Amino acid sequence: MAWRNILKNKASSIINIGGLAVGMAVAMLIGLWIWDELSFDKYHQNYDHIAQVMQSQTFNGDVRTGKAIPVPLGDELRKTYGSNFKYIVLSSWSWTHILTVGDKKISSGGSFMEPDAPKLFSLDIVKGTGAALADPSSILLSQSLAKSLFGDADPLNKTVKFDNVKNFTVAGIYADPPQNTMLQQRKIAFIAPWDYYALNVVSKQSLTNWGDNSFQLYVQIADNANMAVVSAKIKNAKLNRVSKDDQKFKHLLFLHPMSKWHLYGEFKNGFNTGGKIEYVWLFGIIGIFVLLLACINFMNLSTARSEKRAREVGIRKAVGSLRAQLIGQFLCESLLVAVFSFAISIVLVQLALPVFNSVADKNMSILWGSQVFWLIGISFCIFTGLIAGSYPAFYLSSFKPVAVLKGTFKASRFAAMPRRILVVLQFSVSVVLIIGTIVVFRQIQFAKNRPVGYSRDGLVNIDLATDDLHKQFNAVREDMIRSGAAIEVAESSSRATGIDNNTSGLIWKGKDPGMTDDFAFIGITFEYGKTMGWQFTDGRDFSSRFLTDSSGMVLNEAAVKYMGLKNPVGQIIRYGDQDHVVLGVIKNMVMESPYEPVKQAVFLISKNMGGYLDIRINPKMSTHEALGKIEAICKTYSPSVPFAYKFVDDEYDKKFGDEERVGTLATFFAALAIFISCLGLFGMASFMAEQRTKEIGVRKVLGATVFGLWQLMSKDFVILVGISLLIAIPVADYFMTGWLQHYNYHTEMSWWIFAATGAGAIIITLLTVSYQSIKAALANPVKSLKTE
Repeated sequence: MAWRNILKNKASSIINIGGLAVGMAVAMLIGLWIWDELSFDKYHQNYDHIAQVMQSQTFNGDVRTGKAIPVPLGDELRKTYGSNFKYIVLSSWSWTHILTVGDKKISSGGSFMEPDAPKLFSLDIVKGTGAALADPSSILLSQSLAKSLFGDADPLNKTVKFDNVKNFTVAGIYADPPQNTMLQQRKIAFIAPWDYYALNVVSKQSLTNWGDNSFQLYVQIADNANMAVVSAKIKNAKLNRVSKDDQKFKHLLFLHPMSKWHLYGEFKNGFNTGGKIEYVWLFGIIGIFVLLLACINFMNLSTARSEKRAREVGIRKAVGSLRAQLIGQFLCESLLVAVFSFAISIVLVQLALPVFNSVADKNMSILWGSQVFWLIGISFCIFTGLIAGSYPAFYLSSFKPVAVLKGTFKASRFAAMPRRILVVLQFSVSVVLIIGTIVVFRQIQFAKNRPVGYSRDGLVNIDLATDDLHKQFNAVREDMIRSGAAIEVAESSSRATGIDNNTSGLIWKGKDPGMTDDFAFIGITFEYGKTMGWQFTDGRDFSSRFLTDSSGMVLNEAAVKYMGLKNPVGQIIRYGDQDHVVLGVIKNMVMESPYEPVKQAVFLISKNMGGYLDIRINPKMSTHEALGKIEAICKTYSPSVPFAYKFVDDEYDKKFGDEERVGTLATFFAALAIFISCLGLFGMASFMAEQRTKEIGVRKVLGATVFGLWQLMSKDFVILVGISLLIAIPVADYFMTGWLQHYNYHTEMSWWIFAATGAGAIIITLLTVSYQSIKAALANPVKSLKTE
């Protein structure tokens, strides 16, 4: 009977099943995304006991929190607090290195770590042994990197040449960790021995210098230890070791648990302020509301249709049906619709996952083998079916058959009120989603249009993995310019889109003796300003024609303001044991987050960089041809290093990645929310037109026009959407204004956003209901009135 009733009312069944299936599919996609986020790093067996040692430092009252720590801290924790830890592992940062096997050369990211790293991270060693890191001539490779280097051959005990300098023996192969792990996120495809790094790469001074914060430290606390207690114990471990002058920076250490690395990675004034967990909450709420919209449709159409079935109930009861049987009948129909919708939603999710993974930068799949997944899905089907079927089941089954069959039964004048309330709720949610999506994209565009203080067009950045190009920089530069591929070439210690080094201890006239300063430090060659396209507000650029310029200094506007200098050009600033003359002041270069204030920066001529090659491509030559010539020159001076480059404008655009993903996904979900809402409106309009067929016939006979009837049928829905706007606009304004406050550099809420959204919602409503309204208005009144 349930199946026959679904087939009988094809239009409402399609709307019910289709709308609910789309809502379930959206909730399922968001659920998979949230599951992936919440399970980040749970691949590691000792997930709850692993942490990274971080520190908060105070600079002129501003507390900065970071992951960089000094090397001596590792031994200090072992000696003084050793009983609290199971493993302590010093690590370098993950950088790109050149791995060579025969004629095959691969650029790959990796880190140098102490021997206990494989145990701490519980790496799955598939060949060899993880203990090999104790040997400074051994290396561990991930399976994918080993495959790339050695193909199908057994890589164990084979030799890999590292950065054209050192030969390492492959002592172990570990299985590639899942994508949602720190090791994948930081692109650690190999682990090299710390002892080699400490002896051959790190300066001897850094190994004992408590002020050199250039390394990372991971720990696994003892099995019976408490993370918060251990964190409190080591709080002053560094402060007790630094000089009295450095103690004013208030170096406070703490353990940042692995469980918080991914979702709680943001700090402000020394306190954890959240991070990506905000997106988890955001999409979780969106998923619930989109599913709620689909359920509202289901309940609305189910209750609306149920009033037409009063006579059926009367006849059934007259021939002996029990109330329990009628309740079972209506609930069975609702459950059947919910089950069909769930089955279709799984198909939709399977089809949508490739695109969704691409947009969300994930590698998710349906959890076919998860009992939790099936339990939630089946429970939801039962819950939705029972809720949607409860009104017709318990309300209609209570009718007296005599009243129904005599025609004296009429639905209460308030019977439509719950449906109207649900429609208002439905469109309120949709409008909030639309406004939120507009604001997100407007914020992204606002930040993208921010002046960056230099020209990104045609600017190419090459990571100097070895010293080959650095040692022959002048010859490389001359060849690139002579070839016509570049108009200028420079070297720098930091990329144009990031600051790799910070410094303190600068002394200038008028500086407060108690001030703890903090500057971004960028070492450059003389040609850097011309290559970047610096915009000067005062003074001049470095020039190789003046020997004294090698001890000059260029400041950005933020530095001048930070130092309180009124006439900076010509002033003497002491850095280290050398005096530097301020040659010029440039407009602030946006090198870090485009949403945050630019940090105070100093630019100095430096001979020992080995960081990055910055190339301004000749605009008169095609990019393809210019890159070909640049590659040939790089191969001439560094034949063993694969040619790899990055466009600065592409790297800058990546800074908007998280926000753009949020915006794209929000647009997708907002569009589906509108689609589901319109499905509901279409179904309700269809039902109302059918319910008022005779009324429309009478009105036409009495002279009503098609336009007048369209107006009559559409007015109720426009009023409901108008009420939705009155509710949704203040709510959206409150939440999106709060969201914008997370950014120091942000757009403002504008009236046109609300006006455009309101107008769009009303137009969509009219387009949705007009088909049914006009169809009813054009119907022949004779057909609707001939039975009266």
